[in-house]
Amino acid sequence: MSLWAAKWRSENQLDGRTERLILWHRGTPLAPFRTRAECRAWIKAHYGYIAEREDLRREPHGWRLPIAVRVSVIEVGNNAKGAEIQRGG
Repeated sequence: MSLWAAKWRSENQLDGRTERLILWHRGTPLAPFRTRAECRAWIKAHYGYIAEREDLRREPHGWRLPIAVRVSVIEVGNNAKGAEIQRGG
């Protein structure tokens, strides 16, 4: 199944090029979208202001409008040993 997620992008002299999936929004986990159109609509609703803000696209920010990217979701087993490794033990 093809799912979609929003990918944050920025490029500036301080941090260089940054790209990462937007997995959280305002403290809430963000589930992948079923369609590209749905993802793009969410991006426009929450980050569309970047397209209109020249100051955010210039240095020092270098923000770019997020893009919709295809993602794969893989279920990872939750066993005691895996949990122990995650805690650093």
